[in-house]
Amino acid sequence: MTTLPQPSLMLVDGMALLFRAYYATASSGYIRRTKSGLPTNAVYGFLRYLWDAIDQFKPTHVACCWDMASKTFRSEEFAAYKGNRPEAPLDLVPQFSLVREVTDSLGIPNLGMEGYEADDCIGTLSCRYKDQMHIMILSGDHDLLQLVDDSTSVIIMKKGHGNYLKYTPEVLLEEKGLTPRQIIDMKGLMGDTSDNYPGVKGIGEKTALKLVQQFGSIEGILANMDALAKGVRAKIEADLDMLHLSRRLAEIHCEVPLECEIRQCLLHIDDQVAHAKLEELEMKSLSHLIGAASVS
Repeated sequence: MTTLPQPSLMLVDGMALLFRAYYATASSGYIRRTKSGLPTNAVYGFLRYLWDAIDQFKPTHVACCWDMASKTFRSEEFAAYKGNRPEAPLDLVPQFSLVREVTDSLGIPNLGMEGYEADDCIGTLSCRYKDQMHIMILSGDHDLLQLVDDSTSVIIMKKGHGNYLKYTPEVLLEEKGLTPRQIIDMKGLMGDTSDNYPGVKGIGEKTALKLVQQFGSIEGILANMDALAKGVRAKIEADLDMLHLSRRLAEIHCEVPLECEIRQCLLHIDDQVAHAKLEELEMKSLSHLIGAASVS
């Protein structure tokens, strides 16, 4: 008797994979293109990353989440949010829509919603379906570690193809000395230079970690201000509003009104459709990966 695999949903941080794939080749000066000149290096690398993860972790369901636009509820609350991000390279721009065409051809839903980030969509779907199946989040973004729980693991892509660190609550505590919720409190204190919000001026990662571990949370810190070193207390008191704002910006919103039925995410590839798309993009060399990942 054949044992059916336990249901599991892999939520893919699309932009994280696409940007990683682009820079992995663009840094060497080589941009893969079709004969017509269309750049495809990011899409090609994206597919290799995606199928390697599918092959290794064997989800029964897959969905890909995307950032839809630069303007979100966070940028409305804090105008400088992600304001330091450079424009996307010209060779990458046409691949934003192209990669969605490819995932469509594989039967993998592309999900996103105006006003929210991909992280929020991932958080929403993980909370929605974690009682039904195990959730695996594939990304290189450590902000997503706040979503880790007994039913949800975050798979962080590390340097080198096929190299991952799978975070569970136990691994997170061992690796970083933090619980998932404390990831948000850390960001509230130290800010995030990548997302361009400051946290408390003068408090860096080491001090933030020490405070969160000692007092458990921002609420615990604020309830014990008398126990803090004078300098640290003064910094927090001077930046209380920004502390709370930065924590709101760091927290993933898990109630996005996103329409997605779990049956849409079942990994079932129509080989004819998938291979036709790969042939169109002159990526026939990837056909063996798609075939290996197909679920019949």
